[in-house]
Amino acid sequence: MAERGSHERFDRDDRTRMGSERGFAIVFTVVFLIIAAIKQFVAGSAPVWVGFWVGLAVLMLSVGFARPRWLRPLNIVWFRFGLLLHKVVSPLVMGMVFYVTVTPIGLIMRLLGKRPLRLRFDPAAETYWIERQPPGPPPGSFANQF
Repeated sequence: MAERGSHERFDRDDRTRMGSERGFAIVFTVVFLIIAAIKQFVAGSAPVWVGFWVGLAVLMLSVGFARPRWLRPLNIVWFRFGLLLHKVVSPLVMGMVFYVTVTPIGLIMRLLGKRPLRLRFDPAAETYWIERQPPGPPPGSFANQF
């Protein structure tokens, strides 16, 4: 059901759902293998550390497929950490996008005298309608848009 005067639907279920323990195990297996590869090829670490990360990856994958319930507490902690990161990082990123891109563009346009919305009040104007030259498509062509 749409809220009055809004296009939003508030009756849908938008709760974030936690992933499965097997999916958690697969993701962390890949992460541990990437860490092992970085240790081996980029950092040139001792084989002991590379073996540690590969062993951890094998352990995670085997537990994830043999006894996924054992990973439930870790999955819950990881899920809650992700929710916390979302609450902190999302507003920061959106703020940075606004203040690093939108605000400077608006200031530059004002300095150059550009007013794309033409919002100035003109008491002498009969109308604010802008005639289109050449005229657009005929009005009947927009029937049944949806």
